[in-house]
Amino acid sequence: MTELNDQVFVRECLDGNREAFGVLIGRHQQAVFNVALRLTRSFQEAQDITQSVFIKAYEKLSEYDARYKFFSWIYRMAMNEALNFIKRSRRFEGLDVTQDYPALEQTPESDLEESEMSRKIQNALMRLKVDYRAIIILKHFQELSYQEIGYILGLPEKTVKSRLFSARQMLKQVLLKQGYVENA
Repeated sequence: MTELNDQVFVRECLDGNREAFGVLIGRHQQAVFNVALRLTRSFQEAQDITQSVFIKAYEKLSEYDARYKFFSWIYRMAMNEALNFIKRSRRFEGLDVTQDYPALEQTPESDLEESEMSRKIQNALMRLKVDYRAIIILKHFQELSYQEIGYILGLPEKTVKSRLFSARQMLKQVLLKQGYVENA
């Protein structure tokens, strides 16, 4: 239903209603910011990337192909913008995961365990090359389909599956090497 509404707002925006684009920003701004933050690990850079993505989306809205979800189109822009930032800055440091996100009906002990495991996974994830890190983020954090990931990254679906398999293996090896998981 949201996607259908997104199509309506895109059409309204193309017909001159600037406020319609504000609705699209409101719907997708957090997801764009989150991917930028996960890839760059910089709050300020993630804000800048988010702003840049929506400026570009507005400028290129007439090029949007309605056969695809608006979310996938904007998310692809966000990935490209974040990846370009990383290539320009050549930063592959660990992700700052000091901020905890509260969960519903959990004990302080389970919150601590979850936070520690999240930190370990995020640190291991940041040790992967950005292409592998991106595919794991899209599949496991954004829960996108192989087809959507392929569209966002500009890859065939088979390549997405293959790269995801490789990325998972690499992540497992990093976690094993750091003693975070036992060899299974």
